[in-house]
Amino acid sequence: MSKTKDRSENMSFTCSYDYKMVKNITSLAGQWPYQKQRTKLLCLSLVTLSTCSIMAPQIARFVICSGDLNCILQTLAAYLLTIVTLIKLYTCYFNRYKMKILVDQLFIEWDKLKTPEEYEIMKTYAETGKRYTLRYSLCIFISAYIFCSLSLIPYIMDIILPLNNSRPILTVTPSYYFIDEREYFFYIYSHAIVAWEITVSGIVAHDCFLLTYIEHICSIFTIIGFRFEQLMYKHTDTGKILPSYSSDIYRKQIAFTVDMHQKVLKFAHLLEDVFSLSLAMQIALNTISISITLLQITQDTSDTLIVIRYIVYIAVLLLHLFCLSFEGQKLIDHSLRTRDKIYNSLWYKTSPKSQKMLLFVMQKTFQPISLSACKIYIFSMENFTTIMQTSMSYFTVLASME
Repeated sequence: MSKTKDRSENMSFTCSYDYKMVKNITSLAGQWPYQKQRTKLLCLSLVTLSTCSIMAPQIARFVICSGDLNCILQTLAAYLLTIVTLIKLYTCYFNRYKMKILVDQLFIEWDKLKTPEEYEIMKTYAETGKRYTLRYSLCIFISAYIFCSLSLIPYIMDIILPLNNSRPILTVTPSYYFIDEREYFFYIYSHAIVAWEITVSGIVAHDCFLLTYIEHICSIFTIIGFRFEQLMYKHTDTGKILPSYSSDIYRKQIAFTVDMHQKVLKFAHLLEDVFSLSLAMQIALNTISISITLLQITQDTSDTLIVIRYIVYIAVLLLHLFCLSFEGQKLIDHSLRTRDKIYNSLWYKTSPKSQKMLLFVMQKTFQPISLSACKIYIFSMENFTTIMQTSMSYFTVLASME
């Protein structure tokens, strides 16, 4: 009972340091590890049912396509997005015990901070993660709303600038509802916009959790580098930092910092273990989606609204890949920066035994920590351009087949 109480107190402490936003976002989709089981299953079921309610009309559309390749490709891009949503959603759910470990480790690190400078470092990265979470969430939700709302423009234009014949119906996504789409348009539209916004919450929960924890890992690497830089210094009661040549002091500092470095490596590997397979499937499906959507843009140039909607869709996919690549690059840079911090410290004033410990850490940093998709694809800014080139290549192949 006391452990549960302590855990709750620690959780409140952590959430007060800018993690409350990611807690709230993940709770909406039933992804927060310490959410009540009944609430978690309710939220998870709601997102799942919303996603399946979108997929059912899309599958029906595949049936009525009757082998028409153009019709299939039009439906496939949006269908792949719903598949990605389910992948993201159940990646977190099936790895909920590992995610609990990640959350526990997060607030444990706050308790290990020694100086005001270290507190400010972690606070800065926590605030950065909060800003990224807020901006990313707003971009995704607003883009989903714009994507759906474009379907209303033909109706608005019929009121403002009526024609002899009504303008063609523009459904939110290519789908088939087994009813008259014009007569029941607003029912279909209402279902689509509500279902898509709920579905998008599953995407946002997965991504915001991942981005926040990468920022946290980067903060720990920064604190480790700061401790190595301050290796031969001590903090006085007046707040000043003075040189210290006590072998006991720097031996303890090195041992504690080396242990912290080992733990952050395990933390990073655990994070990758949770999301690696999910990210691999997402990369493959998003690359295909971008290629198919580019093909649709070249084929439907006569309808401006459809082209705009395709552009919004591609922009969201690229934003998703860019955010993951940017954070992946940041993780690589921070892990490599540790050896520079060690080199710039007063390592030459330590004992030979302590120097060997520092050398061991430097050897570890030659292999950078990265976010990967099944060890095949490394998320970095360089590979982000590779994904775009691959998508263009697939688009060229598809265009040549038409």
